[in-house]
Amino acid sequence: MRQIWISRIGDPSVLEVREAPDPTPAAGQIRIAVEASGVNFADLMARSGMYPDAPPVPCVVGYEVAGVIDAIGEGVDESRMGEAVLAPVKFGGYSTSVCCDAIQAVRRPEGLGAVEAASIPIVGLTAWMTLEKMGRIREGDRVLVHSAGGGVGLMALELLKYRNCTAIGTASKGKHEFLLERGYDQLIDYRNDDFEAILKDNKVDLILDPIGGASWAKGMRVLRMGGRIVCFGVSTMITGNTRNVFSAIGMMIKVPWLKFNPMALMNENKGVMGVNLAYLTEDKAFATSMLVELMERYSEGAIRTHVHATVPFDNAPEAHRILHDRENLGKVVLVP
Repeated sequence: MRQIWISRIGDPSVLEVREAPDPTPAAGQIRIAVEASGVNFADLMARSGMYPDAPPVPCVVGYEVAGVIDAIGEGVDESRMGEAVLAPVKFGGYSTSVCCDAIQAVRRPEGLGAVEAASIPIVGLTAWMTLEKMGRIREGDRVLVHSAGGGVGLMALELLKYRNCTAIGTASKGKHEFLLERGYDQLIDYRNDDFEAILKDNKVDLILDPIGGASWAKGMRVLRMGGRIVCFGVSTMITGNTRNVFSAIGMMIKVPWLKFNPMALMNENKGVMGVNLAYLTEDKAFATSMLVELMERYSEGAIRTHVHATVPFDNAPEAHRILHDRENLGKVVLVP
């Protein structure tokens, strides 16, 4: 098989394509002949040396794949051979062949191609967990989504429109036209405008925040009574293509620790929650149940995906560069 390796900590140029033996599925596992692999911000953090949960370098990262089952382990229903699937995986997804527990691989609905399917597991599970499970959105809720043009931002929009919520997003000005056409009700240019100043007189019920630091502090101030922030990332820890310890320290200093403590939250009648897919997917049955629900919504035509770029394995550094430079609208997907 072919794999994309992080050869050492550094900028995107440290990504290398290498050959390795094909894996053999263990009991209860299946093997997927990978047709497409999703790229996520966590992959960039791992390459930059800012992701403590990543394997030690050199390593192969990648959290989501789509392809066809081409081998099965002991105890797996033989009828699954040849099944077109998508699956979240904990690392190793930048490969042409991946083994995972059979329960993790979900059948792809009719008409869902591999590239589109590989764009769903992580952003889909993140959006579902933040909105349906943690945020408990209801019709009429006002929801602020940071990084609205990213994969999670676009998937969250689909779920918000399904629930008849008002979707407010932050994104660079150049993405506003696309995002308004896609369905956002209001856009804020995060580079030139202060979302706190804009929303202070018309507050929100829920905030999805992958930024961290000062953004969390501002978010607390624009929540209505009973409002919630769901934190699912700390992108301010990465300000360039390589590790920046000062950025990480700066982010930690700006976290509103006093506002996040239980006593303060009780007094303000607000909530702060967190989502980390790296740990969520360890409960495989739970994660799979949500992914199955997402596929049902897809089959009903209730949600759409959007792939910004499809990048060959041999050009993997370009995939990371696109995310680093915040160019993407939706997902970036690697193909063998």
